[in-house]
Amino acid sequence: MRSHIDEAIRRAHRDPGSVRLVLAGKTQPADAIAAAYEAGERDFGENYVQEAVAKRVILSTRSDIRWHLIGHLQTNKARVATDTFCLIQTLDSARLASTLHRLHPAPKFPVLVEVNVAGEMSKSGVPPEKAEALLDAIRDEVEVVGLMTVPPIADNAEAARPFFARLRELRDSLAAASGLTLPDLSMGMTSDYEVAIEEGATIVRVGRAVFGDRIIIEK
Repeated sequence: MRSHIDEAIRRAHRDPGSVRLVLAGKTQPADAIAAAYEAGERDFGENYVQEAVAKRVILSTRSDIRWHLIGHLQTNKARVATDTFCLIQTLDSARLASTLHRLHPAPKFPVLVEVNVAGEMSKSGVPPEKAEALLDAIRDEVEVVGLMTVPPIADNAEAARPFFARLRELRDSLAAASGLTLPDLSMGMTSDYEVAIEEGATIVRVGRAVFGDRIIIEK
């Protein structure tokens, strides 16, 4: 995995170490997270707050794990989220930002603004044309360190490239307009992370390539 990331960085003529790997652990057992930790990984992403809380308890002796929320956050779970995660990658409303500010006023809690670049009805995220207004509304309440997106599902990784390029262009325009640096772009998963890196990703969220297929929990 690391070798593929490094090769994509070289192809893009970017600095070594400029991309952070976040291992997406949705439905994976704590033992799988522990094994990746022992292999040297420290950044793990979870889609659900309660799943992350449970794993964090089990892995409490590994106190240097950095937990990222990469799924949608409901405001009623914001308090637990601020106690659990080092970065919320999916902020998409001023209401949620205000809640995070009330719970964690200083220092401001770090977030990425999730942008629904493709305008898919099934996905959360702010529309690109409303991202500047949202950024203006929340910049004094949370620490916005960049943008995040999930492109449409496609068989060909190249199909995701235009969406990654658009997020990078949006970040650049927002940074120029706001004066914020917005250093991080979280984009790219198992099927398309190399393309995302070529288009400027600083965070890739990879699960299946490391852990294998997700575990289906019978209900």
